[in-house]
Amino acid sequence: MTDLEPSAAAPTPPQIRIVAQFTRDLSFENPRAPDSLRATAQPQIELGVEMSARGRPDGLFEVDLKLNATAQVENQPAFQVELVYGGVFQIDGVPEEHLEPVLLIECPRFLFPFARRIIADATADGGFPPFMLEPIDFAAVYAAQRASLEGSMAGQTAGNA
Repeated sequence: MTDLEPSAAAPTPPQIRIVAQFTRDLSFENPRAPDSLRATAQPQIELGVEMSARGRPDGLFEVDLKLNATAQVENQPAFQVELVYGGVFQIDGVPEEHLEPVLLIECPRFLFPFARRIIADATADGGFPPFMLEPIDFAAVYAAQRASLEGSMAGQTAGNA
C-alpha cells in the first residue's frame, strides 16, 4: 500500500445533510389590534426555545425547533408568535454517543436562520416592526433541557425510594 491509497480503516468524517425543511405549525396572535400597533413604549419580550428529534424507519432523523415569543407593552399583550419549524436530516459518520447532541444542537443551528425569517415576516405582516431573533446558543439550551430532565428523573427516583 502506498501513501496515496485510501486506508480501509479510515473513519468516515461526520456528515449532516438536510433532506427537507418545513413549517410544521405557525401561529400569530395580535389580540389588541389595531390599538397595539400605536404603542410607543419598547415591548417586553419573552422567548421560549425547545428542540426535539426522533429517528425515522428510513434511517433519517426529524428535528423540530419550537420558538415561542410573547410581547407585552405596558403590561398589555402586543403579540404572540409560535413556530414549529422542522427538518429531515441524514447523518453519517457520527458515533452513537454523539448523535443526540448533533440532533439537538447542530441540526437546530441549520434550521434557525429560516425560522428567524418566518418569525420576522409574521410579526411584520401583523403590523409590527419585524422581530429579529438574536442568535441562540443551542448548546446551552440543550444543556438546560438535559439538566431539567435529569433533575425530574432524580426527583421521581427519590419519590419511589
